[in-house]
Amino acid sequence: MLPNQKFTKFSSFVAAMFLLFMTLGVGDGIAFVPGGTLDPTTITKYQRPLLVPPVMPKTDTLPGGIDYYEIAVRQFDQEVAPGLMTTVWGYGSVNHPDTFSYPAYTIEATVNKPVRVKWINDLKDPDTGEFLPHLLPVDQTLHWANPPQDCIDGMMKTDCRGQSQERYTGPVPIITHLHGAHVQPDSDGYPEAWFLPDAANIPDGYATRGSRFGQIPGASDEAGAALFQYRNDQRATTLWFHDHTLGMTRANVYAGPAGFYILRGGSSDLSCLLLPGPAPKAGDDPGKKYHEIPIIIQDRSFNENGSLFYPDNRAFFEGLNFLTHPDPQFPGAGDLIVPFIPDTAASGGRSDVSPIWNPEFFGNTMVVNGKTWPVLEVEKMRYRFRFLNASDSRFLILKMVSDPLADRPVTSALPFWQIGTDGGFLPSKLKQDTLLLALAERADVIVDFSHTPVGTEIYLINEAPDEPFGGGVPFTGCDPAADPPVGPPDCFEPSDPATTGQVMKFVVKPRQSIDLSLPPKILPLPDLKPLGKANKTRRLSLNEDSSSTVFVSEDVNGNIIEDLNGVAFGPTSARLGTLGPDGFPVPKSWMDDISENPKLGATETWELYNFTADAHPIHVHQTMFQVVNRQDLVTDADGMSEPPARPVAGTVKGPEPWEMGFKDTVISYPGQVTRIKVFFDIKGLYVWHCHILSHEDNEMMRPFCVGNEPCLPPMQP
Repeated sequence: MLPNQKFTKFSSFVAAMFLLFMTLGVGDGIAFVPGGTLDPTTITKYQRPLLVPPVMPKTDTLPGGIDYYEIAVRQFDQEVAPGLMTTVWGYGSVNHPDTFSYPAYTIEATVNKPVRVKWINDLKDPDTGEFLPHLLPVDQTLHWANPPQDCIDGMMKTDCRGQSQERYTGPVPIITHLHGAHVQPDSDGYPEAWFLPDAANIPDGYATRGSRFGQIPGASDEAGAALFQYRNDQRATTLWFHDHTLGMTRANVYAGPAGFYILRGGSSDLSCLLLPGPAPKAGDDPGKKYHEIPIIIQDRSFNENGSLFYPDNRAFFEGLNFLTHPDPQFPGAGDLIVPFIPDTAASGGRSDVSPIWNPEFFGNTMVVNGKTWPVLEVEKMRYRFRFLNASDSRFLILKMVSDPLADRPVTSALPFWQIGTDGGFLPSKLKQDTLLLALAERADVIVDFSHTPVGTEIYLINEAPDEPFGGGVPFTGCDPAADPPVGPPDCFEPSDPATTGQVMKFVVKPRQSIDLSLPPKILPLPDLKPLGKANKTRRLSLNEDSSSTVFVSEDVNGNIIEDLNGVAFGPTSARLGTLGPDGFPVPKSWMDDISENPKLGATETWELYNFTADAHPIHVHQTMFQVVNRQDLVTDADGMSEPPARPVAGTVKGPEPWEMGFKDTVISYPGQVTRIKVFFDIKGLYVWHCHILSHEDNEMMRPFCVGNEPCLPPMQP
């Protein structure tokens, strides 16, 4: 049962127009999400085999048994959609040039055995040594890495809000974060610890490192690189690594740099001997059959030449690129003049709406392990899949069905036996028809094909919406406002069945391998020790901003026009914050002073009060936490939560069954307070943020400092 929510609207009428447009598509009778020039319905599905990421080869083994890797990010071409080459970025071993791939090869690690990685920014031309510009548009008006040091306040520094409203065309900063790792702050991939490639043509005046660049103690100072070490002193689980550069994570990750990091062994992994296998290992022969497979799911859009499409103008979110506007404010294809709203009396002389950043982004194709809509031939036996949602904004509701085009919701053909989540194995397995996966969440599942007839085709589909998720259930033709209502009161229109409503296909073949795994219904799972009593409770808020300078209305022709008496344009950003003693939220920005300063060794309860209309996946670095409960907030007549945030009595709901283990990412639903219990045992500076990448890039991320005294000033190279 998915969480029951009634909040599915945006906070501005402009965004509501976008949602309406999204359901209409770009032409009559077309329901797919707008995107690039490549029509997703023309892409052939289920013709290419699923890529099973091989294992990343080591560079060396260091004294003390430390596995050592030298891993770079490079640009290359890859066939993502059939018959088209797409320029992407990806990780690979510099000692093994044939390993560069989107997604990356998997790093295999062992509990309590450290891994050391030299991360290298190699985004430069291999012939000239000159830097390669970004594949995608980057908005310099956000609070971002800002290598040009062109700050809106006139200061010459990095990691600030920029004043240029043009897309960034300089050398690309990167910083790799191992998501879910229990790690020292010098190796966490702090968003201000980025570094540029060691290119031959870095422009004068550019900073080559962020204000908090750091490495492990004793590391040599090497341009274009950083040396990190991972402790691996945590439960066996599925981690993943991706870029985390301040203000441009969405663009960097969309270009391709992401991969799995599988942590095995230890007392929490005893049952692995009873699970389906094998998984990929270093040195495997080509064509080897695997029965444990990591699966990374992302949505993407493409142009007809195969290039990645990502919006370069805020007009995309409002759907203006596909509407006719006679007003000269919308020239050509509908792009908005930069700055977004002209300097007029209504805007007070300056717009606070970023010209390129879009509040959310939804692609119109589904890409699985670097291929659009692949197929996997499975033997008539059990398989272990490690699912990861690595999209920008799209939640997933996965289901195994026989007919991918059936009206939603579709009857399940095979159940998932979920055995694990972000923080490793669950205390007990779950048999369920659907998997709800927010951004960055993982699900470790067993699918049993042993009783499925040979030749059967099973489709992995997605029933989540093609729009921001607020909770609820899928229902084709959902219209709770109709008279009489259509569908349940908490329903939403599911994703397009012909495109984003399909993910991949499985075809059952005769069994040729020996299956030594236990049936999931009798599979024992390792014990899970809960966290102790919390020492402190923090009340935190999730907030959405609208413009303070731009006000708009709709004219008789349906055009958006400036109107001093209209509504505030938005959303302009989303922010985290605290809750004041009076119950009112106190939104904070990235640059504001640290407000979360847990003591070393403390266990705290964090209460997340969501005052927005969206569900937000909240990720806390350094730690694995436990979900405590959720509780409804007081709402107004329109169903929106209203401060002061006093929970309604008698509506406390415990964790969902799949949240009973350890987590590093939790869904905070609109109109609710979500409580998590968090343990902090490593001193230093970290971040917590929404993992909708477009949100974290525009203020929905905050630093926190563990320790009994404030964190140190910015670290120096």
